[in-house]
Amino acid sequence: MTDRSLLARALQMAGAGYSADRVVVDPESNARFLAACRELGLVAPIPELNLALLNLRKSGDCPVPTTIRTSFRSEGEYRFASEVAIRLIERRDQISIDRILCDPVRVAEFDVIASRIAPGFAPVQYRWAALNLRKLRRLSPELLARVRPAFEVHTARVDALNLNAVPRTQGLYFFFNSTEALYVGETQNLRKRIEKHLDHSDNKGLAQWLWAEGTANLHLEWHILETTTSTRVRKALEAELIASRQPLFNVQCVSPRDRPGSGQGV
Repeated sequence: MTDRSLLARALQMAGAGYSADRVVVDPESNARFLAACRELGLVAPIPELNLALLNLRKSGDCPVPTTIRTSFRSEGEYRFASEVAIRLIERRDQISIDRILCDPVRVAEFDVIASRIAPGFAPVQYRWAALNLRKLRRLSPELLARVRPAFEVHTARVDALNLNAVPRTQGLYFFFNSTEALYVGETQNLRKRIEKHLDHSDNKGLAQWLWAEGTANLHLEWHILETTTSTRVRKALEAELIASRQPLFNVQCVSPRDRPGSGQGV
């Protein structure tokens, strides 16, 4: 177990008045913190040290006060990208948000995914947005997906998508742009279903969006399910994904954000 007093000392040495959360997600502050940990004799792996620091803050026992508040005025421009990126890795690897942000390898992948969706921002901004989403309870757990996880999870820009990379197997799919979820569906044949959407979607809202906007700012995420997954389970996974992501064109009411509907499988 990591010595809590030494963790606090490392935070005091390297934090420069920032909170423990900020020190974990800011690459520069985190590098200073980890160097201080090594100087103080803490030899645990980097993910464990970062997670211990987050837990020290959560316990309420952190003796180091925060003197500099963290906020980024442009967060609304990349918040959704952070949500998509953190959920993708969480769902694919069956790992918590905290563990993603504390692991240098996984958080670097998170940065890449988020920057592809909403380019032009610093890693600390994407990461801080993910923390804020969790604090605001905007990352509702997808519990069924934990019980019946996807075999594989992939994402790509639609204008660079090679359909041959999408298998002819059952799964879930999710269209989105840089600011919002557009459409979720389930299918017995991912490639056939996605190709049909891109040719001429039978969902009127998505078809109109594609006609007006094209695919230049369109992204696709697909989840490959085990071949033994039943239709009932597949549809339940779709319903959970709709409930948590609130895609615009699955909604079937006057106000387009009030009530989730259902995607259609092939």
